[in-house]
Amino acid sequence: MGGRVLDAPNIALLGLAPLQSPSEMIKKLSALFLALCASAAFFATTASAAHHESHDRVFELRIYYPHPGKIDDLLTRFRDHTCGIFERLGIENIGYWVESEVEDGEEPKLYYVIAHESRDAASAAWGKFRDDEEWKSAYAKSIENGRLVQKVDSIFMNPADFSAIK
Repeated sequence: MGGRVLDAPNIALLGLAPLQSPSEMIKKLSALFLALCASAAFFATTASAAHHESHDRVFELRIYYPHPGKIDDLLTRFRDHTCGIFERLGIENIGYWVESEVEDGEEPKLYYVIAHESRDAASAAWGKFRDDEEWKSAYAKSIENGRLVQKVDSIFMNPADFSAIK
């Protein structure tokens, strides 16, 4: 076996000498291990933060105002088609919500947040989405009994520096 022995000179090179007992050696090695772990965590966090700071990722809040009686059809279209098409085209689904309190006679609105690699990526993805054959087919089938949506609002957002999601 060509392994190295941890004799006094080799232990001294590691900054572990002079040692009085095996328990002191374990304490020193444990401290060294913890220091290495802390350094690795620091560099990983720094690299991750630098990645997010230099990254152009944007979020898009979209609000759909459905025609009366069409919210369920709209949700079905998203559940069965739109969300999957988004993912296939590089649009990340973050979350979907339906308004829980509405005035009498109003239809609840659909709110959702998606993420794009950048504003340019968003423009490209929306262009591909509009031209997508699966989308065109799902859209045509979903509006056979009338259009589902009256109006759509779109708001692009950047995360605040303290945001848990970036």
